[in-house]
Amino acid sequence: MEHVLFCDGDAKKIAWLVKTGEKITKQYRDHAEIYLDIVSPEQSKYIALHVGIFWSIGTFLIKNGDSIKVMLDSKEMFEHLEKNNLVKDEFIEKRTMFIKLLIKQRNLDVSYELINAKENQATPLIQH
Repeated sequence: MEHVLFCDGDAKKIAWLVKTGEKITKQYRDHAEIYLDIVSPEQSKYIALHVGIFWSIGTFLIKNGDSIKVMLDSKEMFEHLEKNNLVKDEFIEKRTMFIKLLIKQRNLDVSYELINAKENQATPLIQH
């Protein structure tokens, strides 16, 4: 099965949206206390991606062997995940490790696409 995943976050919330065929699943959460008003917007995007994939697996939306196109509005995040560019943020590196572990454990076929911030369909979910 093929999915398209959008994710976003700020200092207070994370959000993700998964498109599977004609079905659209939208989710958002307040940050856990340990991250609330502490993480940067970039760090929050990684949390949203990690939680979005984890939640989607846990609810059986995404299954072993599925394909996911992750739509990213951050050039730095895209270059880190798609091109394996290094980042100097230990928090982001740890999130990336967890994301890659989920991908490997579930044999997911993941690709990344860089989009304009206005195209990020998860952004409205953190703005209300």
